[in-house]
Amino acid sequence: MYQNLLVEEKGGIAFITINRPSQLNALNKETIAELHIALKAADSKKEIGAIILTGSGEKAFVAGADIKEFAHFTISQAGELAMNGHTTLFNFVEQLTTPVIAAVNGFALGGGLELAMAAHIRVASSNARMGLPEVSLGVIPGYGGTQRLAQLVGKGKANELIFTAGMIKADEALQWGLVNHVVEPTELLAKCEEIATKILQNSPIAIASAIRAVNAGFVDGVNGFEAEIEEFGKCFGSVEFKEGTTAFIEKRKANFRV
Repeated sequence: MYQNLLVEEKGGIAFITINRPSQLNALNKETIAELHIALKAADSKKEIGAIILTGSGEKAFVAGADIKEFAHFTISQAGELAMNGHTTLFNFVEQLTTPVIAAVNGFALGGGLELAMAAHIRVASSNARMGLPEVSLGVIPGYGGTQRLAQLVGKGKANELIFTAGMIKADEALQWGLVNHVVEPTELLAKCEEIATKILQNSPIAIASAIRAVNAGFVDGVNGFEAEIEEFGKCFGSVEFKEGTTAFIEKRKANFRV
């Protein structure tokens, strides 16, 4: 079905692997379109409670965008490319109501780091290297990198990484708050599965509400506190709230995935 992805579902988790190892899993238009389809399909399945996104091979999560595809673009074509990328993949990932965990194995550069930052949680292997090298090509990050990096690590550190076109190691990314955990490469998927399994024990409706509330705080003109109040109230009308509170009172474990 997919030319550039491997998709597997196991134990309520969807594993989506970008499979272009000869290109270091670079994001071309076809791969971006396939990721949209695969992520949308996983998000629509009631039995899937978490998505783990990674790259094939040991060298790269995603080494960047496929520069050959857009090196000749005009100003208007470039703007359209960025806008379509935001809509199709990067904003789409961030707004999914199923949590996406990026398993960052190896290089996550340019569009690769932008994809990892769009995910809800990031776990890196100890050999991971991250950066936004776009200014070395005479351009800037166009898939949300200037915004999400500053949100995650602060304006000063984001400016330094972008302006120098540098790369940081996994441990430094952890210190900066760019990733949640760093583990050995052989433990990367197991750590992501551990987090996903914990997520699966909780209310999917409440998690979806939490994603919307957290995201609201980063949208211009939207009051995140008001969004939280609204989402909090809506939870009270769900069957999962009834199950969760009843289970608590009855001193049993809630079963949200009946």
